[in-house]
Amino acid sequence: MALGLLLGCLAVAAVLLLIIGRTTAPTDASAEAGFSRDMAVHHAQAVEMSFIARDGSKDEGLRRLAYDIIVTQTAQRGMFMGWLQQWGLDQFGERPAMAWMAGHGHGGTAPASAAMPGMAGQEELKRLREATGKDQEVLFLQLMIRHHEGGVQMAQALLKLSDRDEVATMARHIVEGQASEINLMTDMLRQRGAQPLPSILK
Repeated sequence: MALGLLLGCLAVAAVLLLIIGRTTAPTDASAEAGFSRDMAVHHAQAVEMSFIARDGSKDEGLRRLAYDIIVTQTAQRGMFMGWLQQWGLDQFGERPAMAWMAGHGHGGTAPASAAMPGMAGQEELKRLREATGKDQEVLFLQLMIRHHEGGVQMAQALLKLSDRDEVATMARHIVEGQASEINLMTDMLRQRGAQPLPSILK
């Protein structure tokens, strides 16, 4: 009788712990908060580069790709900011960028000036703005492939660190969506007689 009661109490406690664990908001130092903040910054640069390409190109396929990136990543960025607000956290934390991802793939061949994997450096952005025609298209595709690879790295790292439903679901969408766009952009580069930059994916 006592054993049954004890086992019943333990079962109830386990269920309560599971429920509380699912409903408690992530902390300021959590992987979920770090991912949301850093991916919002990462997405902002992708949108910036995509506006440059959309406005500078006359190729409908490339303009459509740039528009899709603008729409998708702007919407996702809004979700990241919404989560932080819902969790009662500031949009900008005190921890260094990518601190949440330490030991989970941060690195590769991104420029030294880049704070996150795949980010373009200021000199690369300057070159993108100043380029025209096919040269701009090739540079945009090369930079965006690397940028997407960085996004995939970050999303895969989040999936190793968190099983919070809404964040993990978003991370999976990012991995799938950006991997698909990497393939598309690689084909676009081949059509222009060019190749991607060295991959930062391990």
